[in-house]
Amino acid sequence: MSATPYRIGQIVPSSNLTMETEIPAMLAARSLIRPERFTFHSSRMRMKTVRKDELAAMDAESDRCALELSDARVDVLGYACLVAIMSMGHGYHRASQERLHAVTETNDAAAPVVTSAGALVDALAVLRARKIALVAPYMRPLTEMVVAYLENEGIAVQDWRALEIADNIEVARHDPSRLPGIVAGLHTDDVDAIVLSACVQMPSLPVVAEVEAQARRPVLTASIATTYAILKALNLEPVVPGAGALLSGAY
Repeated sequence: MSATPYRIGQIVPSSNLTMETEIPAMLAARSLIRPERFTFHSSRMRMKTVRKDELAAMDAESDRCALELSDARVDVLGYACLVAIMSMGHGYHRASQERLHAVTETNDAAAPVVTSAGALVDALAVLRARKIALVAPYMRPLTEMVVAYLENEGIAVQDWRALEIADNIEVARHDPSRLPGIVAGLHTDDVDAIVLSACVQMPSLPVVAEVEAQARRPVLTASIATTYAILKALNLEPVVPGAGALLSGAY
């Protein structure tokens, strides 16, 4: 067993409830089959309503959060708001990750940074998924931004559903048992993968296996992609039982 737990820093919207439940749950499940252990440390950015102006104001606080977490000498930082990154312009996850990593370097505590947006893009590449279907909790204009962002990365979004939930707390309260029915209403016959939740705030982990069996396609979520990216950044095997194809050990 590792003598010292890996410290996971989480940059979290102030109203986010799910980043600090689903990602620790996945890494706790991994700890049942691998020796490493993890602790979790968060810094919050103010955001209550999922609107472009609030998202931009929130993102401006991310440097402060990275600095605070680097005080704790975390081993990796995860930025947990996919739509905030994607609403800032195509490819912004790369600039964000580079900038926040530089913040940790200035504090003599250099740590890799992953964003849920970049993690999703990278995870789809790992799965070799060029055509996808997607579910997002956002209002339609923000969901269209997410679709355009992914398509700019070379990923064709064949079908998608915006649940149009503006209040971020209500996003966290969305019942994941509704997701299999929502996916059943999408055109998935010719897609390579399904993004069950393009948002780390919308719970989805309990039904990933069900939707994979239903759709007979790899299913991933923003939280699953972020967990994969965190494990890769720590040079650990990206394996988590019960967390879908990406974390099955096949990739």
